[in-house]
Amino acid sequence: MQDRLRRFKAGFFQALGHPTRIAIVELLRDEGEIPVSTIYERLGLEQANVSQHLAVLRAKNIVVARKDRNQVLYSLPDRAIGKVLDLMRQFFYAHLEQSLDLLDDIRSDERHRAKPSAGERKP
Repeated sequence: MQDRLRRFKAGFFQALGHPTRIAIVELLRDEGEIPVSTIYERLGLEQANVSQHLAVLRAKNIVVARKDRNQVLYSLPDRAIGKVLDLMRQFFYAHLEQSLDLLDDIRSDERHRAKPSAGERKP
């Protein structure tokens, strides 16, 4: 059972392994159900490109489609999918803050080492 769950998770993250697919999911998270034309217009992408990415997301049940007359509307089947991206943003910010703190420490150490000590002359 654990192995099946791990494979499911890996497939989910693999499907989200492209910035365009993440942008699509974020758009659907923020907008709710929208037509495919809105997706490619808002993201500034070609229809064929968006269709390929949507096929990957549909295959993993990350997005669902329904036909309404002559339009295909896309949405997220579960709000938890959007929450996963929100958690990743939080993780990114936490990591970024740690990296910035480390950078500040490194710069401070470099400035401290660059200052001449009391007995040294400046060139």
